[in-house]
Amino acid sequence: MKRILFPFSALVNQEEMKTALLLVAVDPSIGGVLISGHKGAGKSTAVRALAGILPAIRVVKGCPYNSDPDSPQSMDEFCLKKYNEKKKLPVQIRPMRIVELPLNATEDRIAGTLHIEEAIRKGKRQFEPGILAAANRGVLYVDEVNLLEDHLVDILLDAAASGINTVEREGVSITHPARFILIGTMNPEEGSLRPQFLDRFGLFVSIRGVEKRDQRREIVLRRMAFEQDSVKFAEAWEQEEKRLSELILESRRNLSQISIPDEFIDMAIELSETVEARGNRAEIVIPKAARALAALHQKDVVGEVDIRNAARFVLPHRMSFSVFHDPEESFHKLDEIIGAFQDKKKRL
Repeated sequence: MKRILFPFSALVNQEEMKTALLLVAVDPSIGGVLISGHKGAGKSTAVRALAGILPAIRVVKGCPYNSDPDSPQSMDEFCLKKYNEKKKLPVQIRPMRIVELPLNATEDRIAGTLHIEEAIRKGKRQFEPGILAAANRGVLYVDEVNLLEDHLVDILLDAAASGINTVEREGVSITHPARFILIGTMNPEEGSLRPQFLDRFGLFVSIRGVEKRDQRREIVLRRMAFEQDSVKFAEAWEQEEKRLSELILESRRNLSQISIPDEFIDMAIELSETVEARGNRAEIVIPKAARALAALHQKDVVGEVDIRNAARFVLPHRMSFSVFHDPEESFHKLDEIIGAFQDKKKRL
């Protein structure tokens, strides 16, 4: 049976979370998103619903790594060998996948398993691909990411940084592509993340449960309608889902054509310096996120408002003041910094 997901466009409120997810769908190089919020705020529902609007991709049919038939430089070694031998690769068009990483997953389940016995006995490398292989060219979703064991975090960090996954045992090595959009959700009451893992997420969103009575009522009504007849409910939102999917595709096509004035690159750098963000990732990601925002709003040029809004996603988890200790205070400080920067520009 085909599993019917709650439509992304039917989510009530939580606009910042939805925007962050759309941004990484438009430009995966942003580096994923971390969503922090208490239980029942709709984090997992939103991430899983994203699958319904992700664009379709071309893959080599039957390839466990979802290799792109048009990109030999990103293929796994088996597909690349066939490509170099001028053999025709079977092609399949299907949606990007969201692959969930269970909390109890083992290292072998994540990275894959290399069967040494088979290698010795038959002289062939036999590899059983893991979750990182399935997530290549898709989304890797980690719920309760802050509870993930450190050695598993290290595997994800290595793959996210290099775009490849390497499994080695007894001198035998297998390498395959592992480029994915990393999405994590967490409850801040259950602890934070290691700084090097936290910085790996391009964007950060802190959400709270919906508080307005009419919106809470709408959430209940939509959820009841979905549970009563999920097919009918999904059909009612089909056109809006299609519109969002087409918007993502159009934004991707236009992304490289959107210009960013030098003054806004300088603004991204100055904002990153002001919050004492370590390294250079913040000032690299802010313009990327701003360009994706401009693409979603069908603009040709990144404006100051795009940089400001992008900074609100990129900087909170990189500030010297921990966003997990007091999210509201962190965002308030960030708004003050952005406001002071605007006032400074007006005086010049």
